Amino acid sequence: MENFTPTGYTLKCVATGHEFEDAGWTLEYKPCTEPSLIRTIYAKKQLGVKDDCYGLYKFCDWLPVNRMLKGSAAPVTYKSDGLARHLGLDNLYITLNGYCPERGAAMTTCSFKETEAYSVCGRAKADEDRILVVASAGNTARAFAKVCSENNIRLLLSVPADNLSAMWFDKPLSPCVKLIACDRGGDYFDAIRLGDMLVKSPRFYAEGGAKNVARRDGMGTTVLSAVTTIGRIPDYYFQAVGSGTGAIAAWEANMRLIEDGRFGSNTMRLMVSQNAPFVPMYDAWRADSRELFPYAADKARRDVAIIDAKVLSNRKPPYGLCGGLYDALKATDGDVLTATNAQVRKASKLFEDLEGVDIHPAAAVALASLIKQVGDGKIASDAYVMLNITGAGEKRFREEHDPVYLEPSYVFPLDAGADKVVAAVEALFD
Repeated sequence: MENFTPTGYTLKCVATGHEFEDAGWTLEYKPCTEPSLIRTIYAKKQLGVKDDCYGLYKFCDWLPVNRMLKGSAAPVTYKSDGLARHLGLDNLYITLNGYCPERGAAMTTCSFKETEAYSVCGRAKADEDRILVVASAGNTARAFAKVCSENNIRLLLSVPADNLSAMWFDKPLSPCVKLIACDRGGDYFDAIRLGDMLVKSPRFYAEGGAKNVARRDGMGTTVLSAVTTIGRIPDYYFQAVGSGTGAIAAWEANMRLIEDGRFGSNTMRLMVSQNAPFVPMYDAWRADSRELFPYAADKARRDVAIIDAKVLSNRKPPYGLCGGLYDALKATDGDVLTATNAQVRKASKLFEDLEGVDIHPAAAVALASLIKQVGDGKIASDAYVMLNITGAGEKRFREEHDPVYLEPSYVFPLDAGADKVVAAVEALFD
């Protein structure tokens, strides 16, 4: 692992098709006149998978990283028995992101957000002296905090105060990680606003969210895990979405795997789901609208307060831009589904009973949607189905460990001004 040589790649603007070199932390192609994602084009067209001791970096052929960080774990895919039999599916494969030693799942934050964090932080140069800023509804913050704490990378997290219960860890964090929050009643969008204020200071830089190719390609390792385990590209891909970035990543990984040539030429149907009543992407998709409909802040916050899967509460997802979720759904003949809290809780219990591991509410949203699609007769019994369980094993992990919580250094009012926020947070790193 010490002799790691980064995989060669270029970047490509989805809207214009222009291919160019990565300047180091490129998040967009600036000459492009319309909102668009950029993608990685890897020199290696066939994926070589390294040994499990490499953790997430076993898939480094298709990760835009400059270095390997310690502590990572890869997604684990296995063929379901109990749940598959219950649903009448012959080829249900579960990609497990979380903590389940019996299955080889070793993500100690119990969330697939670790796939993003190890890839994004591995893209950053070792001599980067600016402070990374990550806004999160919870799980992403926990993953980045773990990675940065264990690898001595300075990090500023911004999280809604209502979601601070997600900031648990198995051991105290390094002081290189700091946390701020937006006041109670705020949501993920309010946390993003705080982060946006900070990156205007030269001392900070934005992680970039869906625009960061390392985030998407890290998440795409879930599909790489599934396909290299199954030996073929699945017919269906089920996942709950807050931003939709994971589903975009799945589509991009699918296209690379087709080009690889060893796993078939089919395109997985992306079956993504939201937790009702917070369903902005569902509403837009049902109307075949590339643009999301207006969503008043007070109504959005009320809806977020209702849903079990709080991490699925992005008001400004990368939905309509070139290469975003709308394009991914169109390209894959996909669909957007919904699940209520009652359906989510029932699905969660079913998974634990039949597969032996507790799952996060967001993962249960995906399962609830799969259950309904099967019940409606929309999936053939012999179809190859990938169920992305994006978070699992937290209940067990917390029982086996004594969690400690990261407390925020500041909780800012929802109308806090930029000058006050930047001055206070800069002082934390002096």
